[in-house]
Amino acid sequence: MTAPSTVLVTGGAGFIGSHVCVELLDHGYELIVVDNYSNSTPQVLTRAERIAGRFVGAVYELDIRDRQALSAVFDRHSVDAVVHFAAHKAVGESTRMPIEYYDTNVGGTTSLLRTMHEHGVHRLVFSSSSSIYGNAGRGPLDEATPARPTNPYAASKWICEQILADACRRCSEYTVLCLRYFNPAGAHPSGLLGEDPHGTPDNLMPYLAQVAIGRRERLRVFGDDYPTSDGTAIRDYLHVMDTVEAHRIALDHLADSTGMHVYNLGVGKGSTVLDVVAAFSEVCGRPIPYEIGPRRPGDVAELVADATAVARAWGWRPDRNLADICRDAWRFQQLNPDGYVGSARRANTKD
Repeated sequence: MTAPSTVLVTGGAGFIGSHVCVELLDHGYELIVVDNYSNSTPQVLTRAERIAGRFVGAVYELDIRDRQALSAVFDRHSVDAVVHFAAHKAVGESTRMPIEYYDTNVGGTTSLLRTMHEHGVHRLVFSSSSSIYGNAGRGPLDEATPARPTNPYAASKWICEQILADACRRCSEYTVLCLRYFNPAGAHPSGLLGEDPHGTPDNLMPYLAQVAIGRRERLRVFGDDYPTSDGTAIRDYLHVMDTVEAHRIALDHLADSTGMHVYNLGVGKGSTVLDVVAAFSEVCGRPIPYEIGPRRPGDVAELVADATAVARAWGWRPDRNLADICRDAWRFQQLNPDGYVGSARRANTKD
């Protein structure tokens, strides 16, 4: 079995998806991207092409739950493997919109699997989440840690993993690599790509950046009564560039064996919310104002990765630290003070 050369990326205009597109273009892959732009914008892919110096092979605006539209893409292209990002991803939002999360995340995954199978495509890298571990306790968590999802987002990812495992048991042709992320953050070092969610950010790093640039008045910290050093929640922050390198390596290893394999992606070191605030303040050269609010529904005290399994299997280890994450996120925000759409609007005004 050879390594894939033509890869379909679902959600390829999103935060991690767009960075993966650059990584794969840089390493000679041919890409097909599908995205419904519900939390992204088409110009992101133009920027990815600019960084890589290559064009994305084909881009389709569609929702992967639309099986007819998705099938037409597979009809037009010979796809070797799929990297699947397309999903809703905010913990807090999922507690307010549980049905939408299950519909998009689980329904989108089953639609994709059925379409892949109909077209003889059985190799998949799946974007999963450390949130499935839930209230697993303190200390680094390995892949054998039982799943205890505490919110609909986490539950949707866990359900998708079970569906993928069942598919592998039913069909021996499948190879699925599930990558459980521990808080990817940061931006491409060029400053051309970064995290720019629609509306109010649900993730800490883009919210911090928007406060630092003046788009928002202050950061709201959700809870200071957790059993941690300063009372705020602990997370394992992984630079997006380390994250996408792991995806490219995963594609190389799809040829190793069939079945489903699960790997954590993380640094193995946790930082509290206030640790991150201090690190970002140092990078941007100004204090970040914040206020303490109540805990957010569905959050847990600590999520830190034991990522020794992926290091042992593939030799992958992250190279960047929290200061690097903050530096690159701040560079992106400085170059794009109003986000992608605002930057495009200013450029058009100048013309």
